[in-house]
Amino acid sequence: MEEYAYILDIPPQKRGGRAENICLAVGDHDFKLFELVYKAGAVINFEDRVYIGKESAQRTVIDHVKRRIGFEELSSTAQSEIEYAVESAVKADEARFINFYNSAGPISLRKHMLEELPGLGKKSMMAILDEREKEKFKSFEDLTARVPTVKDPVKLIVARIMLEITDPDRKRYLFVER
Repeated sequence: MEEYAYILDIPPQKRGGRAENICLAVGDHDFKLFELVYKAGAVINFEDRVYIGKESAQRTVIDHVKRRIGFEELSSTAQSEIEYAVESAVKADEARFINFYNSAGPISLRKHMLEELPGLGKKSMMAILDEREKEKFKSFEDLTARVPTVKDPVKLIVARIMLEITDPDRKRYLFVER
C-alpha cells in the first residue's frame, strides 16, 4: 500500500458542482495513480509529497483516497507532470533502485531483467554485470563512474516506470504495482 504520493494536478472545481477538493497524484513506491480528496483550507502544490497512508492523524493535507485511476484518466497537466514526480521518487529512494541494478537477474535463457530498461543495450548490460561482480554499486553516481556507457541510470529507471504506467497491457512489470 502506498504511504506517500506526489501531487500531479489540482483541477479547478466545477461551478455548482463537486463539494470535494480533488487532486491527482502518483504513489511514490508502487507508482499507483490516485484521485485524492484534500482537506478544506489545505495548501498543496504540484509535486508536493503528501501522506496518504492509513494513519489518519498523520494526514495533514489529504483527507482520503477517493479512488485509483488509470493513466488515461489523468488530466493533461497531470500527464505532463508525472515524469518529474516519478524522477523525484526514484532519486528519493536511491537505495531501492541501486539494489535493482545490483540484483537484477535473468528472466529467461535469452533475456536479462536489465534489458527491460529502455535505452540500455547489451554492452552496457554486460558492463553493469561485470562491475557488480567486482563490487556492488553504492549509488547512481558510483554506477555512472564505473560504467561510463550508462550516462544516467535514473533516466533508465524513470523511462521503464513510465512505460509501465502508460501501457496497461505490458507483459512484465518491474516497478509498478498492478
